[in-house]
Amino acid sequence: MLAGEAAAEAARRTSQEVDGLPPGEPGKPAEPEFPVRGDVRAAAFFDLDNTIMQGAALFHFGRGLYKRKFFDTRELLRFAWQQAWFRLAGSENAEHMQDARDSALSIVKGHRVSELMEIGEEIYDEYMADRIWPGTRALAQAHLDAGQKVWLVTAAPVETATIIARRLGLTGALGTVAESVDGVYTGRLVGEPLHGPAKAEAVRALAAAENLDLSRCAAYSDSANDIPMLSLVGHPYAINPDSRLRAHARERGWRLRDYRTGRKAAKVGIPAAAGVGAVAGGAAAAVALQRRRR
Repeated sequence: MLAGEAAAEAARRTSQEVDGLPPGEPGKPAEPEFPVRGDVRAAAFFDLDNTIMQGAALFHFGRGLYKRKFFDTRELLRFAWQQAWFRLAGSENAEHMQDARDSALSIVKGHRVSELMEIGEEIYDEYMADRIWPGTRALAQAHLDAGQKVWLVTAAPVETATIIARRLGLTGALGTVAESVDGVYTGRLVGEPLHGPAKAEAVRALAAAENLDLSRCAAYSDSANDIPMLSLVGHPYAINPDSRLRAHARERGWRLRDYRTGRKAAKVGIPAAAGVGAVAGGAAAAVALQRRRR
């Protein structure tokens, strides 16, 4: 059995047990198949930090840049404190996230985009690959196996998000765009960080560009900041949720899954994971969003 198949089967078996029924026991109406195989007007949108990956991608990226002497120990300690807060609190702190973005922009200013992309590939292998939640990865693979597109939607830099999407075999990524001129970072952003309501706007724009029916789409996140995005779709999921999102999800009857402690809540069907999605990359999605905003 492939690793993805094993993760999917374990998730299915555990969720059945949480519902109070051993796998295959009759007495409870079968839920409709989900994701719906062959539904090309459906897609899935996944938050990244603490949803697909433990911790924040931007902080891991900062660790990799420190190793390559892009900045000094003082900056590293600030990154470390922000990461510790994120892991202990399990949620985003707006001040910390803004500080991290400002630090990252100042660090990459004057460097070539191609250089940072190459380094980003190395950093993924060093700090990110072993922090992917197998359960969430299996959920994403289920959509791919059903023939649906799967997008990362994150406040992390679009270049980093695109690397992660490609490595996981996902369709592409939407992320925060750092300005570059002639292939060199200027230290400024293009527009606002892709955070909170901006994520919902990005998903809505991408859905229009891709001719998707949002009522048939799914979205996954750990943070109450993403309630606007989760509320857009017909199938919202709270993954490793913070306390506010957990309460909101329970009130709305959204499905919950928590991979941090082994708890799984609410049943979800996951077919065997074997296929690999085509990579579209973050650039096409970013262009679609910019066109939508004009």
